[in-house]
Amino acid sequence: MKALVKKYPKHGLSIEEMPIPELGTNDILIKVQKTAICGTDLHIYQWDKWAQKNIETPTIIGHEFMGVVEKIGDGVTHYNIGDIVSGEGHITCGYCRNCRAGMRHLCHKTIGIGIDRGGAFAEYLSLPESNIWPVHKDINIDIASCFDPLGNAVHCALSYSMVAEDVLITGAGPIGCMATAICKILGARNVVVTDSNSFRLKLAEKMGADKTINISNEKIEDCFDGLKISNGFDIGLEMSGNPNALKDMIHTMYHGGKIALLGILPNDTLVKWDEIIFKGLKIKGIYGREMFESWYKMNQLIRGGLDISPIITHKFKADDFQLAFETVESGKCGKVILEWS
Repeated sequence: MKALVKKYPKHGLSIEEMPIPELGTNDILIKVQKTAICGTDLHIYQWDKWAQKNIETPTIIGHEFMGVVEKIGDGVTHYNIGDIVSGEGHITCGYCRNCRAGMRHLCHKTIGIGIDRGGAFAEYLSLPESNIWPVHKDINIDIASCFDPLGNAVHCALSYSMVAEDVLITGAGPIGCMATAICKILGARNVVVTDSNSFRLKLAEKMGADKTINISNEKIEDCFDGLKISNGFDIGLEMSGNPNALKDMIHTMYHGGKIALLGILPNDTLVKWDEIIFKGLKIKGIYGREMFESWYKMNQLIRGGLDISPIITHKFKADDFQLAFETVESGKCGKVILEWS
């Protein structure tokens, strides 16, 4: 099969012929149709310090996908050949304390596809049946290829009650923009989005932001009077991984405010602990999706009217992956999709 492979420990990727994945008793073989490029894939493409530490070459990358069931193992009970599916890219052990307690997203033995094992940027992908998610006929398959990052946004936004709250989202990347639409449909009063990328701030506006702020030449506090925000934000969703963004968020939070951290901050990030302590802020780390409550919620939100289609800005044939990754590198894009069939 054709696959997008990190073949050598250096910048770039290549299309290679690879074996079709083996199928275990409880596995499903998926003929991949569409995949979406994640920031993690960009790290691997660029071969930065994170990739050098976490990726063994050669490996097939990618974890955001949708496709059609091609073949099923003898133990598979809930899917049939021809079903349209997506899937959870975190394969968990099933036996640790958190897995047994129904909190599989906190499994300390998690294996990630496209990182720890062969990924989805290929013509075929094999996954355990328990990781497969059916794509409802009401849902556009382009959107289905973005279920993974959408689930991250849902996980963040549903961490706290949004009704009538003032929300600050730092980072207008695809997940931040999707979170914007989610917060609005959940009943947030104001959603303010910050970034230094004007292209993505315009995307955030399309996704329903009440106010976007280019942090390179504007201050967050300047929007308070116009939006009738008295003392700061009730909820903060940090999506950028930028230390200055977290600093700004903490400074503009209302006392008793709640923060969800999705962006991966540098380990040397400094914060003003006195502001966190004296304001009584609550901070929650977010990694991936709650399995499978986030999947259920995003499925129903889309069917109920959530529209994230503006976030998909570019589509390329898989053979044109180089141009696709250059587009992601430029920052002038939302979600970028690779088409495999």
